[in-house]
Amino acid sequence: MKLTFVDGDKRLRILKLVVLVLAGFALLTVAFTVTLRWQVQRSYREKVYASAQDVAIDGEARVGIVFGAGVWRNGEPSPVLYDRVATAAELYHAGRVQKLLLTGDNRFVNYNEPQVMRRTALAMGVPDEALVLDYAGRSTYDSCYRAREIFGVGRAALITQRFHLDRALYLCDELGVDGIGVAADRRAYGQAAQMRWSLREIPAILRAWLDLHIIHPQPILGEKTSIRIEAAPIR
Repeated sequence: MKLTFVDGDKRLRILKLVVLVLAGFALLTVAFTVTLRWQVQRSYREKVYASAQDVAIDGEARVGIVFGAGVWRNGEPSPVLYDRVATAAELYHAGRVQKLLLTGDNRFVNYNEPQVMRRTALAMGVPDEALVLDYAGRSTYDSCYRAREIFGVGRAALITQRFHLDRALYLCDELGVDGIGVAADRRAYGQAAQMRWSLREIPAILRAWLDLHIIHPQPILGEKTSIRIEAAPIR
């Protein structure tokens, strides 16, 4: 009976030790993630433009990468996605970019972000020949990876909402795409949504770091189709 008590006491001490180790690891992970997010925001804040009107690119980025977002069941773009395409169209009409790479999710038969983005851009007067569709942009990592590997993009204007731009710039930069960020915040999305997106970016930046330095996931690849850009300077 005494041996059983000692063994039980030992197991309790081991359990406490495991809990302490896990708690310590969790605290270190949180500290690392918060520091990483701060460093990324600090590193790329000078590359972020508040709107399309503020962009003054002198031949830097002739391709605009438009990141996918939600599509409603009726096939219409969500407000977030619409604003990204609208900002991209504005950049195109202003002569800041010559091509738009529309990258998004198309893994389901009845869900096609790039086609919805294309239809929206066409309705905004962007010609079809200026649009390049990437159907395998299932994540920001995949979109940046494929922009360089499949479409040969070396410099680009990244078009998405402000909460997402730091991570997009970080990922594209690490994957070989030198970019500037253009915020697509064309409306008030609501405090609850903004809070939810900001909180989501905390684990998302950690996942970005893990993908870049530890996991190295392989996106869907395929035949390379380099985006052709005219030699004429941007207006």
